[in-house]
Amino acid sequence: MPQRNPNNIDELVERSKKGDTQAFALIYDELVKPVYRYIYYRVDQQIAEDLTEEAFLKVWQNLSQYKKGKHPFSSWVFRIAHNLICDYYRKNRSSDEMHENMADPIASRDPAFQVNVKFNQIKLRKAIQKLPEKYQEVIVLKYINDLSNQEIADAIGKSEGAVRTIQFRALQQLRSLLGSKREDF
Repeated sequence: MPQRNPNNIDELVERSKKGDTQAFALIYDELVKPVYRYIYYRVDQQIAEDLTEEAFLKVWQNLSQYKKGKHPFSSWVFRIAHNLICDYYRKNRSSDEMHENMADPIASRDPAFQVNVKFNQIKLRKAIQKLPEKYQEVIVLKYINDLSNQEIADAIGKSEGAVRTIQFRALQQLRSLLGSKREDF
């Protein structure tokens, strides 16, 4: 994943605050995939698309509330996405089974390879879904979206030390889930 240039993002945010929709489109292009991935690993695919769209609508509507300095802009955006996921689960207490129609990011032509990759993605996604919510959040932000511990801490409102602890415990539990011989995934 290419490293984001925070200075460029900050400049685009300032332009967007002044109503520059082209600047906001560039922010959207930069952050839509990581935000979608973050949401996607937490909810159903169709819901992920809707929540991603809603997240960027809220970002646009609340842009004037973002204050540069304390936290990176991307952390603020992930915080909005986090709150939407929480709201979604609050409203829909019965957690639906995740659909297994994940897009295959590998463009390989080998059908056996594609089936194996697809199986592993499904298994990983289901294992992540079995983790407690705070573990899911840290795993997806760290390993799917490649955020630093400080960016994760800013996004979830915890200290960097707490993020490291959650990450360690989440990986232990995930390893246990993936290492189990049961095929109830």
